[in-house]
Order: sequence, then C-alpha cells, then structure tokens
Amino acid sequence: MSLAALGIALPACSSSSSSPAETLPATVGLEVHAVSGLKFDKTSYEVGAGDISVGYINDDSIRHTLVVVQGDTKVSGFELKVNKKGDIDSGSVTLAAGNYILLCTVPGHQNMKADLTVK
Repeated sequence: MSLAALGIALPACSSSSSSPAETLPATVGLEVHAVSGLKFDKTSYEVGAGDISVGYINDDSIRHTLVVVQGDTKVSGFELKVNKKGDIDSGSVTLAAGNYILLCTVPGHQNMKADLTVK
C-alpha cells in the first residue's frame, strides 16, 4: 500500500530533509534543540556569515518548527520541522552578518524564540 493511500503526506521542502532517529550531518554549523517548556536549548546562538547548515533536534514530545526572522521579515525558503521526540531536520540558509531571531511558528509557541548573531 502506498503512503498516499494511507493518507500520509511527507513534507516537501527543498532546503530540508527529515531523518528521524538519525544523527545530524557532520557539516552542521548551527545545532538547535527544541526542549520542553516551549523553548530552545539556548537563548542565543552565534554563527559565521554565509551558507549555514542548520540541524534541528526535537528533545520535546510535541511538534515544533524553526524559522529565521530579521526585523519583521521571515527569511524566505527556510523552515525546519520536527514532529515528535527524536525527530531531526536539517537544511541550509544563507545569511549576511547581522542580528536575527530563531522562532517556532506553531500556533501557541510564540514565546519560543532565541537570538541569532551572524558575524
């Protein structure tokens, strides 16, 4: 029976790939964990400017997303999703030097944010 027949939809995002219960690629330059209490594992992160490989790990039991925002604008084409504990997603985003915010966009998770400094 196909996944479509079972009503299972796989996420389609050219910049990310879900790989539950696996490890992050060695090339990850920014590792972020979603933890219980609707927060990330850190309140601030720092990376170098350019093409950044981001790894997102769900250490919580509920669904989370990860987007990058500068000012009031979401960085286009980048969103990571983890649906359950142990899920891992990774993708790349190109960022210029500056200050950004990492956010979870799941409704009710608006307080789940962290500062991202890109140097």
